Amino acid sequence: MIETPVCIIGAGPGGATAALQLNKLGISCVVVDKAVFPRDKVCGDGLSGKVIMHLQRIDPEMAQRFRKTVLKEDSWGVRFVSPGRLHIDVPYKPNYSKVTDQPAGFVCKRMEFDNFLVQELKRADKHVRLFEGVSAEKYKLTEDGYEISDAKGEFKVKAKLLIVANGAHSTFTKEVAGIKMEPQYYAAGIRAYYKGVTGTQEDSFIELHFLKSLLPGYLWIFPLPNGEANVGMDMLSEDVRTKKVNLKKLLTDTIANDPIFRERFKNAEMVSPLEGYGLPLGSKKRTISGDRFMLAGDAAYLIDPFTGEGIGNAMYCGVYAADQAATALQSGDFSAEGLKAYDERVYRALWPELQLSHRLQKLVKYPRLFNLLMKAATRNKQLQELVSCMFYEMDIRKKLAQPSFYFKLLLNR
Repeated sequence: MIETPVCIIGAGPGGATAALQLNKLGISCVVVDKAVFPRDKVCGDGLSGKVIMHLQRIDPEMAQRFRKTVLKEDSWGVRFVSPGRLHIDVPYKPNYSKVTDQPAGFVCKRMEFDNFLVQELKRADKHVRLFEGVSAEKYKLTEDGYEISDAKGEFKVKAKLLIVANGAHSTFTKEVAGIKMEPQYYAAGIRAYYKGVTGTQEDSFIELHFLKSLLPGYLWIFPLPNGEANVGMDMLSEDVRTKKVNLKKLLTDTIANDPIFRERFKNAEMVSPLEGYGLPLGSKKRTISGDRFMLAGDAAYLIDPFTGEGIGNAMYCGVYAADQAATALQSGDFSAEGLKAYDERVYRALWPELQLSHRLQKLVKYPRLFNLLMKAATRNKQLQELVSCMFYEMDIRKKLAQPSFYFKLLLNR
């Protein structure tokens, strides 16, 4: 039996960030992951500015190592494409300079990014013990902690506190935390890597194509190094079920038959399997802690409903869970009531953004309105700058989430 103050289940962005923050605080922890790294993770591969911010705050040298060593594509903005095929290019920062400015985000395969975080855990071996290739299957709450073991009981850990960050399909989330999948607050996604896709924006903006058949979901193209691109689709699980949509077929049919995509993909080659995954959306508040545990990342259902961002939000959770663990260890209070402070901090930071994204997700359900808005935006430089500011100014996002804003815009177009 390995004994530790904190056991973290999952070494993805949420769990790894929690361990790195605990290491910074001088608190020992055990990290357990069923995979052996490097390993692939089906994802859109977009890293927002939140990612580099957290790396910088935990350790500026770690942020520098990420910038210098990890294979990635600098991301400078987003191209939004309406159902009527109008588009606007929205930089993450208005009037940016690729010469003097640092990129606000990146596109990086999860194979690369998650492995980078795991290598950082191995650097932190004074306070972090990492066990790869071990699946935590059994959880037993005792008077003084949690006992965790694999299916055969050959690997055992005793911890005062658990941080559960083992993804969208976490059995702990379902069976212990009691959070169930709800199709109206969940999305289905698929992804493949392609080589040779043409027509990408010159500064490698990520592309979100809001096709009528997918609303409020979209088809995405995220440029990667070496001429590759992450290409995928997502759609609300509720719509997938009711409309009986086969997303894999819809993606391949769209690329083969849509005149614009057919041209862009005519010399492209799919260089990976086409794989699906689930996105637990943060469209409603949930209880994400309890007696001696906290949920982080996808296990806490915190993916942005509009943009699909999950990595940056997972890293928020990781830092906050580590900070709350430090408080709990100092006070000796591991109760559900004591750990509520974690939920409060997570939602204080993320709920305004998640709530606004949920509203925006609802607004884009209407293709005629979306096309009218895009037509107005293509003629209005001030609006384009306003949308650009949305990525880093919450007050702007509040405006964009109000229906009255769009009616005024259409009246003044």
